[in-house]
Amino acid sequence: MNANKRIALAAGTFLLLGVLALLGWSYHSRQAAPGQAAGTLTVNVTSPNDLGPGTLREALFVVAAAKGKANVLIKTRSITLKTALPPLMNLHGVRIIGEPPGVEIDAQDLAGAPVFDVTGANTSLEGLVLRNCPAAAILLRAAYFHMLSSTIESCDVGVDVAENASAVLLEHNRFANDRVGVRFSAPNRDTVVAGNTFMQDKVAGVWAVRGDAGARGGSTITVRDNHFNGGRSGVVAGNVAILVERNDFANEPDGAVHLVGAGAVIRGNHIGGEAPMGIVAENAREAVIDGNELEHLTTYAIMVRSSANALLRANRVHNCGYGIAFVLGDPLRPSTAVENTIIEPKFNGIDVIGDSPILRRNQVLRPHAFALHVVDFQPAGGQNVRAQPFLEGNNFRADVLQVENTRVPATARQQ
Repeated sequence: MNANKRIALAAGTFLLLGVLALLGWSYHSRQAAPGQAAGTLTVNVTSPNDLGPGTLREALFVVAAAKGKANVLIKTRSITLKTALPPLMNLHGVRIIGEPPGVEIDAQDLAGAPVFDVTGANTSLEGLVLRNCPAAAILLRAAYFHMLSSTIESCDVGVDVAENASAVLLEHNRFANDRVGVRFSAPNRDTVVAGNTFMQDKVAGVWAVRGDAGARGGSTITVRDNHFNGGRSGVVAGNVAILVERNDFANEPDGAVHLVGAGAVIRGNHIGGEAPMGIVAENAREAVIDGNELEHLTTYAIMVRSSANALLRANRVHNCGYGIAFVLGDPLRPSTAVENTIIEPKFNGIDVIGDSPILRRNQVLRPHAFALHVVDFQPAGGQNVRAQPFLEGNNFRADVLQVENTRVPATARQQ
């Protein structure tokens, strides 16, 4: 019996050692090799100061050196920055979260530095309130960036997106009293601005302007389901492919949307609020302005000026000063207005000034002046530019046109 017990004990010990060895091998096999992710590190920010233990600055240094993903949880209600923070990066991704109702970061002492200089991919910011930034609140120079449920207020630029950034998602944020809410310098790939509020921006809510036309690529910035109110302009787009869809614009004195260059689609938006202008396409090419509703604008709902191949389709304009204007377009690449409805303009429904657009199946109902006003353009000391629109199947509910202050039968210019 003693011999049998000793044999059983030895066998049990051997089995236990085998199990421990197996567990040890399994544990070590799950550890990251040098340079690989080793799980998620969480760093708490508990100090409102600029320097020292528990500060945001210290947390950014810690996560930059982490061997895996990192979370930064900000548990103080406010932070006052005195000097620029280190770049925000982590090879495996970092998430910065402010506890509800939001952590206020005051940046008025930063001079020309951004609050967050995002140089690492897979970065997200949530629940932050960034205020009083003399420069950009966020300078974005990396891919896979996500910002949500945050506020950027009284900054020069809210989010400044560099040309090398891609896969950007800005959703459910508030931009207020900035010079520019979000600025793009290129058609950044896979980029969406959705569900945000832009208020009282001094230049524009969204500014997407490239210095020159550049090469046209397949990348398009999407701006959808946002609210713009009281800024100088809502969206300014120049030489950048952009889709502006299902947004609400109100009280934008320089125009809800201003287009220059090629590649813009403006679709399904609501524009109103007693502002002077709605959509302005100036020196634009192949712009598509489709299915928008524009109301109570004091001058023109849509103006197409010095542009080529613009398409205005199925827009609804009511109770504006004027409906649509075509001014000095390219006669070899005429713009087209088809199936638009203009109801009760305070003055003219459609103005054609020194241009030759194609007008098909449009309606102008109850105009207070002329349904269609056609006039040549005579520059001072220059050559007269004829206005010769092509008309087909329109319903203007008026039996006269005006050309150079001379009334002629509407059928005289129908083809």
